[in-house]
Amino acid sequence: MKLLMHTCCAPCSVYCIESLRNERIEPVLYWYNPNIHPYIEYKTRRDTLKEYSKMINAQAIFDEEYGLDNFCKNVINDLENRCVNYCYKVRLEKTVQYAKEKGYDAFTSTLFVSPYQKHEELKKLCEQLAQKYDIQFLYRDFRVGFREGQAKARELGLYMQKYCGCIFSEEMRYYNRNPIQTSNTNGYEIPKEPRMQVKKIENKEDYIDLLLEADPSKDMIHKYLNDSDVYALKKEDELISIAVILHIDRKTLELKNIVTKENYRNKGYAKTLLKSLCGNYKQKYDRMLVGTTENNIPFYVKQGFDKYEKTIKNFFIDNYKEEIKDGELTCTDLIYYSKDLKKK
Repeated sequence: MKLLMHTCCAPCSVYCIESLRNERIEPVLYWYNPNIHPYIEYKTRRDTLKEYSKMINAQAIFDEEYGLDNFCKNVINDLENRCVNYCYKVRLEKTVQYAKEKGYDAFTSTLFVSPYQKHEELKKLCEQLAQKYDIQFLYRDFRVGFREGQAKARELGLYMQKYCGCIFSEEMRYYNRNPIQTSNTNGYEIPKEPRMQVKKIENKEDYIDLLLEADPSKDMIHKYLNDSDVYALKKEDELISIAVILHIDRKTLELKNIVTKENYRNKGYAKTLLKSLCGNYKQKYDRMLVGTTENNIPFYVKQGFDKYEKTIKNFFIDNYKEEIKDGELTCTDLIYYSKDLKKK
């Protein structure tokens, strides 16, 4: 099947693409979203999709139109119904026209993954367009994978937008600061996610056992622990990750230890904690150092630690009594990188 999938953004496409590929359907992504404003938001979402499509080797077509003027002219007299009467219609009809013209067998949209869209109205519109243009509408209720797709998007570091797209939906988030926390949206039940928070820890010694999973020497930990700030990422009252930050001088910090509880690993929580800490410390500090093993360099570079500083030869041999392993790697040298906290 030759399928054209209207794609509103990269995060929403994650589960849709994976689900279709599991059916052995390879969708061609079609970007046409003149409802996204302002331009910096439009550009960011478009560019994120470009990067993601290359990352997963998916074909993507970008039909450029930043349509603020036309959008405002067409919705200003009926703002309450702008989604159904304009936003959905203008994007999906353009998608169907392109699909028909270029010989595609069917069309669909990533809009069907979101519990916050008017799902039944979308489905009805697509069925009408399929009949009008004599082309198959491939309907899938992707909403079951919404949380899974969003979690994977965060793990990949994709830009996660804070509102639907248009200037009026951006305005709505200031009237209702957290509209996504409702458990029933447009008739579709989704689970509430516990609130994540970063807290400073005072009883540092209570967390030695967890810290030892990243730095297997109590003597080494005690050399920096008392002079450091310790922070925990928690989901409600449950500990997820912990990080230790040492103050080097008035402008420089060092990340001495960061570790996530085993059952939460590989889900992006360490990155979430580190991002929060960097955002907090950048008010007073210029850079953050991290000393790491060869295996972990890619992780830290992706988090912005992209400047090589120095290598301490035989650090793990000289400072640890037992051989230190990181996966299959026998650790010898400690390699330092830094992150410019002021860099945008």
